[in-house]
Amino acid sequence: MVAQKKTKASKFLTVPTRPVPIDRDRSVAGLLEKMEGAGFGAKQLAEAHRIWLDMLDDNSTIYLCGSGNLIPSGMRRLLAYVIKNRFVDVIVMSGTVLFHDIHETLGRNHYQAHPSMNDEELVANEVVRIGDMLASSDEYHEADEWVGSVINQLEQSRPYAVREFLHLMGRELAEIAHEDGIMTAAFKSRIPIFCPDILSSPLSVGLARARFEKKHQFTFDTTADTMEMMQIAQKTRNSAIITLGSTQSQNIVNMAELSSYITRTTPRGHKYAISITTDSVPLEIRTPSFSSNHTDTFGKLHKGATTAYVPADPSIALPMIITALSQTAAKFMKGRKRPNFSFSGKDLTIEVP
Repeated sequence: MVAQKKTKASKFLTVPTRPVPIDRDRSVAGLLEKMEGAGFGAKQLAEAHRIWLDMLDDNSTIYLCGSGNLIPSGMRRLLAYVIKNRFVDVIVMSGTVLFHDIHETLGRNHYQAHPSMNDEELVANEVVRIGDMLASSDEYHEADEWVGSVINQLEQSRPYAVREFLHLMGRELAEIAHEDGIMTAAFKSRIPIFCPDILSSPLSVGLARARFEKKHQFTFDTTADTMEMMQIAQKTRNSAIITLGSTQSQNIVNMAELSSYITRTTPRGHKYAISITTDSVPLEIRTPSFSSNHTDTFGKLHKGATTAYVPADPSIALPMIITALSQTAAKFMKGRKRPNFSFSGKDLTIEVP
């Protein structure tokens, strides 16, 4: 090999990229390890897996935020798996994700579409198209009715935090579900779900149907959700955030940091952050330096935070990362000190070992 002449740039040009090899190692974790030597999305995907392991190893409180069509695209079992195995601790999901989760946990399906299908014909046959996926309008209406049936069992004399309402829906779903989804897995694992956009999502249709048909005066106390998020942020020693889909889904977590002055605490920022999104983000933010505006993507970060920006549809990245975690996370989980939540009536409390 020809010796390379040292230049002023040599102190920076120290770690060459490594082309991804083809070998007989067929494990997903092994493939991601090889991809860490590459660049762009390949490296970021591999680093997302490694950083998730670091989150678990460092006893971080892990927020999982999600939006979009995660459930129709086939991610329900994967998300239920990471919740049941406590690879995450706090769930922040859009109402669209949770509505689709209810639909499938009730035993209904989403279906694959074909480009040749005519939208007018689909509408005429009461079929909803979601990208390249389909669903029955009638079955969605049944999910609306089921949401209303939960409201029928609740007190009408007081407002409910959205988090409390979702916990109760998870309890009701768990009694009838044949297979877990996000809400049932969270209920069984005793971790909270927050939904910041419930009134601008399909879940609001079920709420309106209950008001229209049953005249129930059910209301939300959204301030209670903010207070609970403040409590979690205040008691958390190390925090980490994983965002799936639009970065807007993590805004409620960001607000908990911004409101820290109310409790006279100093916001620490996330020690670890992973964003798997198709949002258009400048290249310098994907692998941020701390002088850039990386908070637009990850929220407030702790100085020295470790981040990965994966420019991909979550339906591509999640199967690889979570399958790899199923092969690698066990040793990090044995000694993990995770936050414990108590659900007593309308109140949520958190204890961090």
